[in-house]
Amino acid sequence: MKMISKRSAGAVALVASAALVLTACSGGESAETAPAEESGTGALKIATLLPQTGSLGFLMPPVQAGIAQALADINAAGGVLGEDVEIVAEANEGDGADITIVEKGADDVIASGASFVLGAMSSSRTLHVVEKITGEGLLMGSPSNTASGLSGISPNYFRTAPPDSVQGNALANQILADGKSSVAFMTFNDDYGLGLRDTIQEVLEAGGAEVVYGAKGEGNEFPVDQTSFSAEVTAAKASGADALVIVTFDQIKAIIPELVAQGVDLSTVYLVDGNTNGFEADFDPGTLTGAQGSIPGAQADEEFQAQLKEIYSAEFGGELVSFTYAPEAYDLVTIVALAATKAGATDSASIQAELAAITGANGGEECNSFADCAALLEAGDEIAYVGKSGTGPLNADNDPSSASIGIYKYDETNNPVFQRAVEGAI
Repeated sequence: MKMISKRSAGAVALVASAALVLTACSGGESAETAPAEESGTGALKIATLLPQTGSLGFLMPPVQAGIAQALADINAAGGVLGEDVEIVAEANEGDGADITIVEKGADDVIASGASFVLGAMSSSRTLHVVEKITGEGLLMGSPSNTASGLSGISPNYFRTAPPDSVQGNALANQILADGKSSVAFMTFNDDYGLGLRDTIQEVLEAGGAEVVYGAKGEGNEFPVDQTSFSAEVTAAKASGADALVIVTFDQIKAIIPELVAQGVDLSTVYLVDGNTNGFEADFDPGTLTGAQGSIPGAQADEEFQAQLKEIYSAEFGGELVSFTYAPEAYDLVTIVALAATKAGATDSASIQAELAAITGANGGEECNSFADCAALLEAGDEIAYVGKSGTGPLNADNDPSSASIGIYKYDETNNPVFQRAVEGAI
């Protein structure tokens, strides 16, 4: 079926109210469960497990647009095995301390009959349900998971975002290049937060900088559902650090006013992909001028940005202002569709067997669109799909073998402006 838009879906939103994801949950398969086909050449069915509510919602619009554009391009080229790709379920991963939402979401996608589950966005959410979902034989992939602990976690799990080792290295080296020698961290107690903080700290210390607050082992991380940060900002400021790294999701909107209230120079602040967002509508002009952040993935080119804006407006009736993880979401859907095309089947196992080859792990002729790649496959050629996110072929851990990390700096409008890309091997 077509991707559902807000205009036609009401309470059900694709990948849901704005586009850009843990081990056994509930019991066995119910009588209503419709597991993925063991084999087949029917329509390729996709289920999404994304944050329809909660602090990751601000990342949803670009992911939503990326998925919609991929579906449009694939189906315009004749679909997979002659049929349109279908979104058959749109489940919520939620956020914060309540894991019952993502557990229900896992049940929903398992029962949907999908061959591929796109999500979750939060690494901690994925870690909570990945064994349950992949244990049912379903293929699962995320455009935004970066936790290093997900590398190689299951043959049925892959991602188009690089692990935190790449982003952490890039951001830490930017901090060192800026001449910072003492660093404070504000980090939420989450697998993503802790893993990224630890990587940044390791590289900083290897480069001669000192972590003076919020270091690994100090125990001053805060709960994911905390809403007031006066004590943490006071302690970070008192540490005398000349740089502050904030590793959170949408909690940043409560942290920034506290930084301003306590007179912290925000040009010394460094953000990460979970919170490097545009804040033009949230704070006074100039509030974040000079602050920096990192976002994995290639910067979407102008033509792709225009496509994403147009399809987001048409499908969801809004204005797309961020492109974070849109290329990764686009590539995720395209890779699965090409793998099914190469396999000549739409079941999870057949698709999984062709994933690495589709991305160029075995060489092949480079192509960068579903239509061009599918034509090569039809001619019997091996391909190497070069996607929008600029990542290398999948490696043995189902991670991109190489990736680009963008470094951004905030302007007077409180929007992050791309500065440069740092290439890194996984």
